[in-house]
Amino acid sequence: MILFRYLTREVLLTMSAVAGILLLVIMGSRFIRYFADAAEGDIPVTILGSLMVLHLPGFMELILPLSFFLGILLAYGQLYMNSEITVMVACGMSPTRLLRVTLLPASVVAILVGVCSLWLTPAGALQTEATLEEQRSRLDVSILAPGRFQDFGGGRTAYIRDFSSDGRQMQEVLIHEQAQPNAESTHNYVTRAGSGHQETRIETGSRFLVLENGERYGVTPGRQEAERLTFERYTLRLGLSRDRQELDSLEYATTQALWNDPEPRAQAQFQWRTSLPLMVFILALLAQPLSRVNPRQGRFAKLLPAIFLYVAYLSLLLAAVDAIGNGSLPILIGVWPVHALFLGLGCLLLWRSQRKGMR
Repeated sequence: MILFRYLTREVLLTMSAVAGILLLVIMGSRFIRYFADAAEGDIPVTILGSLMVLHLPGFMELILPLSFFLGILLAYGQLYMNSEITVMVACGMSPTRLLRVTLLPASVVAILVGVCSLWLTPAGALQTEATLEEQRSRLDVSILAPGRFQDFGGGRTAYIRDFSSDGRQMQEVLIHEQAQPNAESTHNYVTRAGSGHQETRIETGSRFLVLENGERYGVTPGRQEAERLTFERYTLRLGLSRDRQELDSLEYATTQALWNDPEPRAQAQFQWRTSLPLMVFILALLAQPLSRVNPRQGRFAKLLPAIFLYVAYLSLLLAAVDAIGNGSLPILIGVWPVHALFLGLGCLLLWRSQRKGMR
């Protein structure tokens, strides 16, 4: 039991460090993309945090198998370097027993990956896409940034000098409205107001931009005449608040729905989701013999070949999923030959390690 706790702690600590680094890199890259969209005015800054949280299960289902694989390589490699496994062998620890010890934390990681891939990731992807779709469909002045000309839908371009301290009142508003092709009016309108704010009618769900103390000009390209309107209060309708629409992509479908759908694309998505937890056990089987290094080589000696092996595994798995979706690979065959190939490779490596001994 003491040996089990020691080995499990070493593997999980190393896995956590690797997963933290990978998660930081991936989330940082995605955050930069969303922050650029927010800077352009496509999405409000206030939803960035929720978007990153919704993406977290999708990141974890890919990071955890790789980080557990590398965690075993690095942790056991360090034990070989310190000759600790030599002592374990002298005490009767065989590769088969070491594998049984390794499969226990692998079960915990596989459960976490399964929860993410089968339930949390589809739900998070659906909520993320629905949030972005809602923001794209809304004509909301909340996405506007002061001091910039920004498009906020409907052929409208707005400029706001600043917001009030509570963020509700706009100061020095300028709005340009482009004439639409099928509209009755051919005027391009330019509206300037000293202040403005947004209102929503609860009974109808309509949203309005209320401008105060300004002027409105209507100009038709090619004509010298122009219309001028001075107002104390002018209301501009933005649009209707829409309910969230359910998305039909298989990426957002529940696992139960994919299981009941006989279409090849649905079955390909289902087999991909179920493959990720299975990968954890096969990678654990591959990592144990690959972690065996000579103390003179260093524990990073087999790290690069192991990464190439993982990339080959993942690439063949993705190719099989694409082949199933395209109908070129039967559903009954599916991705299972890929798992069987690497499972056989892991058993072969473990058998060779058993024959040579753990010197």
